[in-house]
Amino acid sequence: MHKFLLSTLLISTFSFATDAVPKMHCTLSQEGPVTVNWKAYKTPLKIGVGGTFDKVIYRPATKEGKNFKEILVGAKATIEEISVNSKNKGRDAKLVKFFFDNMKDDEIIAEIVDIEALSKERGKPKTGTLLTKITMNGITKNVPLRYVYDEGTLHAEGTIDLFDFQASTALSALNKACFAKHQGKTWNDVSIAFSTHIKAVCETAK
Repeated sequence: MHKFLLSTLLISTFSFATDAVPKMHCTLSQEGPVTVNWKAYKTPLKIGVGGTFDKVIYRPATKEGKNFKEILVGAKATIEEISVNSKNKGRDAKLVKFFFDNMKDDEIIAEIVDIEALSKERGKPKTGTLLTKITMNGITKNVPLRYVYDEGTLHAEGTIDLFDFQASTALSALNKACFAKHQGKTWNDVSIAFSTHIKAVCETAK
């Protein structure tokens, strides 16, 4: 009899605890532009030089959805190469003339093809991996980006190898043009990142 009463009490307590945590239904929507950043490296000490692109056309997968997968997978960004901006006009001119002008295309295209969430704890930043498909110099490669979503901002970052995009000729031309300043070394790995604002409107499920 005592065991029966104890079991009933535990079941009732568990049911109450489960009911006490309301389920939330959220609608996500992207707001504002997408910012694309990069960091290249020079000299044997691998000193970083960062910048952005001023002209990025972003096409979301959909205006709003119930989760990241619905609004991000299928989204595409088209980046105009000559809009490169490192906050140094002389450097930007060299990047265009010696690097991007030695590429087959005038644009870089990035598309999100999948997403894997790692952390979904309520009240904490959400983390995971975005699998992107990047096309540059006529070559398309899959590039994983680690993302963090916190306080309405999604930030994702990763690394590309310029040799994967057959950009050795462009890299050599840039290294030759900047040989003295780069001390003869321009690295083939480049850090890339993007940020966008995602608004979440949540309400308790009825």
